[in-house]
Amino acid sequence: MTLLSTPITEETIRSLRVGDEVALTGIVFTGRDAIHKYLHEGGALPPGVSLKGGVIYHCGPVVIKDASGAWKVVAAGPTTSTREEPYQWQIIRDHGVRGVIGKGGMGPKTQQACKEYGCVYLHAVGGAAQVLAECVQKVRDVYFLEKFGSPEAIWELEVVKFPAVVTIDAHGRSLHEEVFKASASALSRHVQPVAH
Repeated sequence: MTLLSTPITEETIRSLRVGDEVALTGIVFTGRDAIHKYLHEGGALPPGVSLKGGVIYHCGPVVIKDASGAWKVVAAGPTTSTREEPYQWQIIRDHGVRGVIGKGGMGPKTQQACKEYGCVYLHAVGGAAQVLAECVQKVRDVYFLEKFGSPEAIWELEVVKFPAVVTIDAHGRSLHEEVFKASASALSRHVQPVAH
């Protein structure tokens, strides 16, 4: 298990390999379709917010206000990452992102950006939204809540030992791609052509 703390250096990211388990502590920014499209189209981050050396989490957390009026995350499971494939490479490049958390993997553009700019894709456990929420110690802030609504807003979360696995590293390797190719190869060997 590798302990990661934000902001993360490029050197640290390039030391990681596919299959490495990590525990992330520090600041994580959530981001889904609306935010990725907005940034891709040239939208600006809020004043004082920087993704440099940071981590984006593909997540629309379930958030409530407690008795004191403070935000509390009650569920924080990953959403499917492939929806961000058209945008992710550019956000990695333009904002110096070092880590992307989600589920299901990403495609060749993101894989290339990870290699070129020093970023990793971290696979979080799907179906464990409440367990992952326990790693969120504090909601530091929320941005674009009125513009995009709660699931699509940027939530600035303070996390402690958030568990994930490196499935796309900064060396050009993607576990998702390898599994897909191995599955396709196995399938082609076992599927008989239909006689006409």
